[in-house]
Amino acid sequence: MSHTKLQYTAAALALAQAFSVHAQESDAVPSVVVTASRGAINSIGGFAQVPVLETPASLSTFSRSQLDELQVRTVTDVTRYDASVSDSYNAVGYAEQFSIRGFALDNTTSYRKDGFAIPGDTQIPLENKERVEILKGLSGLQAGVSAPGGLVNFVVKRPTNTPLRSATVGVSERGTLYAAGDLGGRFEDRRFGYRINAAAERLRSYVRGADGERAFVSGAFDWQIAPNALLQLDLDYQHKSQVTAPGYQLFDGLYLPTGVSNKMLLNDQPWVKPVDTKSTNLGLRFEYRFNDAWHATLAANKHWFKRDDYTAFPYGYTPPEGATNIPVACANGLYPGYCSNGDYDVYDYQSEGEKKTPLGVDALVQGRVDAAGVRHDLTFGASLFERHDFYGDYVYDYAGTSNVWHNVIVPPAPGNPKTGPVSERNTENERSLFAQDVMALANRVSVHAGLRYVHVRRNGGAEHFLLPNAALVLTPSRDWTVYGSIAHGMEHGGAAPIETENANEVLGPSRSKQVEIGTKTLLANGSTLSAALFDIRKGLEYTDVASNTYVRNGREIHRGIELQAEGRASTQLRYLVSLMALNTKQEGTGQQELEGKRVTDVPAFKSTAWLEYSVPQVPALKVSGSWQYTGKKAFDVANQVFVPGYHVFNLGASYGLNAGGTKVTLRGAVDNVFDKFYWRDVTPALGGYLLPGAPRVFRLSAQFEF
Repeated sequence: MSHTKLQYTAAALALAQAFSVHAQESDAVPSVVVTASRGAINSIGGFAQVPVLETPASLSTFSRSQLDELQVRTVTDVTRYDASVSDSYNAVGYAEQFSIRGFALDNTTSYRKDGFAIPGDTQIPLENKERVEILKGLSGLQAGVSAPGGLVNFVVKRPTNTPLRSATVGVSERGTLYAAGDLGGRFEDRRFGYRINAAAERLRSYVRGADGERAFVSGAFDWQIAPNALLQLDLDYQHKSQVTAPGYQLFDGLYLPTGVSNKMLLNDQPWVKPVDTKSTNLGLRFEYRFNDAWHATLAANKHWFKRDDYTAFPYGYTPPEGATNIPVACANGLYPGYCSNGDYDVYDYQSEGEKKTPLGVDALVQGRVDAAGVRHDLTFGASLFERHDFYGDYVYDYAGTSNVWHNVIVPPAPGNPKTGPVSERNTENERSLFAQDVMALANRVSVHAGLRYVHVRRNGGAEHFLLPNAALVLTPSRDWTVYGSIAHGMEHGGAAPIETENANEVLGPSRSKQVEIGTKTLLANGSTLSAALFDIRKGLEYTDVASNTYVRNGREIHRGIELQAEGRASTQLRYLVSLMALNTKQEGTGQQELEGKRVTDVPAFKSTAWLEYSVPQVPALKVSGSWQYTGKKAFDVANQVFVPGYHVFNLGASYGLNAGGTKVTLRGAVDNVFDKFYWRDVTPALGGYLLPGAPRVFRLSAQFEF
């Protein structure tokens, strides 16, 4: 059976099983609440699942019901509702990559499944996720070595106590087709539970030609061994194959491209292959409760990732021999940049057999003691993170010249080049010991004190360091929290990009520091308000133009304020509003062209607002709208080029009904209603690229619950 048939068979089996279950009568379709209450739980802000309101950190949590109601299919869809999160070289058909508070996340450490690091090198599936959690700011205590922006954590769905049968079908863009099934419940022996998810997707991107397919299947199982002992297992597999859509470079190396379309595929060559990724997770967790005060957890996660990476890579411009009428600015060639007449070079890029195999293990003991009138919530733990990366010497050979407005078919690079032999190129072993004490003092005051010791071996070198974290929390009333925190973090240095003098050299570890003050409030109607002020500092990494060398020199400072409000304005009206004002600065570089300049790809202001109105005349009908604004962003470290800010408006609607005892929810949406062209993502990486936002896109779906 072909792989294409296999992926649709997986979804068909899930849907068939869902339809085969006896339908249960119900009189009403449940209302989706897009709000966080005191009971909203997070598991990434610390070492225990606690209410968001009580966590001294800036957090966003998107529940399963929110993801369904907002028609979220990808992490990109999630992040549009949090102003602190932005795209960071998030190319269509490739890995979804983001920044938080202006810091690009690390594909190795910043994306987590139930707290364990998984590679962010492909689309992370959401079908088997119960919620998505976003921790904004340093995470040294929680995660060890990680980027200073924060973490994105995916909490896996667990078995349900009552039978769950759900199926979803959808269509969007240029004929993208989607089907998924969600089955949960308990076996006849109720100590055993199951949760099965499957999905298949035919991808037809708004970028014409960036097509592909995706198949996903997962299972999660629980065994209540004894009243005080629980064993959990989860596993999932995804295969995705899609042509990636590269970005644009500056015209003449100086100007933003004009007259281009967000539907253009710059690598539209007949020899281009899709980027092919396969990823597998296996998770195991054992919980044992000694008594009402103390319990222990032992958990592990193994991930296997494989990628065959191909593209016709557009980069720079080389004038053909004997060519005439070439614009003066590009007569001697461009590195990087496209010629203002639309010409650009095409390179045959191939990297086959890439593999990553991270393993994470955590052991925790948690409990509560009272001493001298002070309650202590204690956590003691140890963790292991091990990673092995395999790849060969990639192919990057000149193939020819094409044009932005008139695609030119060029032959692949001569000589039939192939990726060099695949071997282990990177290894990492990170071992940690950590402890945290949450002390409840008198007069509604608590102190959070934590420390993580980290020992890292990476490619033969060894480092060890301490990462402290402390917070003072005031609770003036039961539903109002004020906190101040200090945190330290550590991240691996960046790798020098290709074409620099020290290409592929990895810089040493870099420490970051954060001070944050915040407040969170739960209103009587269930709405929540939160605000945070923060100051984060870390070493500045960039390509020094004079020496064409990738260096760490000086520091970048990110100071900002985050505001978020979500809940209910009236019986019919729900809302979610998020904004971030951010001041970024490069200093201590000793270079006049960089000193005091803004950090690249970071807006000074970003906001998003979402409203949903339940139409009283039609009780099952809801209409919604959202607005996103992003301010201008610097393209380069010297701030010579900025991309303008933009507004994007979206509309949506949902309607619930009962059909023969089956709950049906119909949903529709129009993104970018006014079809605005804008540059949503810019990066100085790989010589500098600009990625346009999506044009007007329609989405329709139907969800069936039996």
